[in-house]
Amino acid sequence: MVQQVLYRALVSTKWLAESVRAGKLGPGLRVLDASWYSPGTREARKEYLERHVPGASFFDIEECRDKASPYEVMLPSEAGFADYVGSLGISNDTHVVVYDGDDLGSFYAPRVWWMFRVFGHRTVSVLNGGFRNWLKEGHPVTSEPSRPEPAIFKATLNRSLLKTYEQVLENLESKRFQLVDSRAQGRYLGTQPEPDAVGLDSGHIRGSVNMPFMDFLTEDGFEKSPEELRAMFEAKKVDLAKPLIATCRKGVTACHIALAAYLCGKPDVAIYDGSWFEWFHRAPPETRVSQGKGGKS
Repeated sequence: MVQQVLYRALVSTKWLAESVRAGKLGPGLRVLDASWYSPGTREARKEYLERHVPGASFFDIEECRDKASPYEVMLPSEAGFADYVGSLGISNDTHVVVYDGDDLGSFYAPRVWWMFRVFGHRTVSVLNGGFRNWLKEGHPVTSEPSRPEPAIFKATLNRSLLKTYEQVLENLESKRFQLVDSRAQGRYLGTQPEPDAVGLDSGHIRGSVNMPFMDFLTEDGFEKSPEELRAMFEAKKVDLAKPLIATCRKGVTACHIALAAYLCGKPDVAIYDGSWFEWFHRAPPETRVSQGKGGKS
């Protein structure tokens, strides 16, 4: 088998700062602030307007999704994604760098990284350390909104990186894919509630393994080394040589699993887009496992 050459999934704050200083931001290099916060905590767009990486545009995850879906943050259509990122000045030739302002160092950025990849775009990277470390290291910020010239983006959905409810249900029998859940252990076990959720109990899909996404990051908010990441997968008996589906609450932090595996040389992790939110509302009760409320969730 020919070894696939993978595009760099991470760029450093130093690399981006030098690119900004050298005036390289433009049609060939675009930066996106993909911050999102739970209602009532922080206001992502307001914070972007106050300060962001010079030249960065705000990527609104609430806008770039399937608004007709009853489930949380589902992928938009090919045309919807193409129009949205085209309005941010991104073409198929653009290197896209994504960051967010979460205190962890990274939260929503890997979701946007995966969205570009699932729509056929290879040249996309996450800012390692996020806006937290950009600020900590004293790199420049601005309140000036960017106004990029609109571009033409052609989106082609790569279905191999995406899994549906029906496919995950079928996998319970076939077991062709390993299934890894990226939520905090208490939510996975069903002993802690799902945050900001009405009518959604915690718990997990039968047969899934738990790897909380926060564990992929250092205390300083950087991605752990490939060696550390490989050891983490091995400790959970997740075989990176075999097919893998990542899930979470709504298909966001699952993308941290895809990113971690990618950094270990595995670019084909699929995301169950509906994740636990869809599963809880659609799946047979015997496929939902919880230690809370007396067993089945």
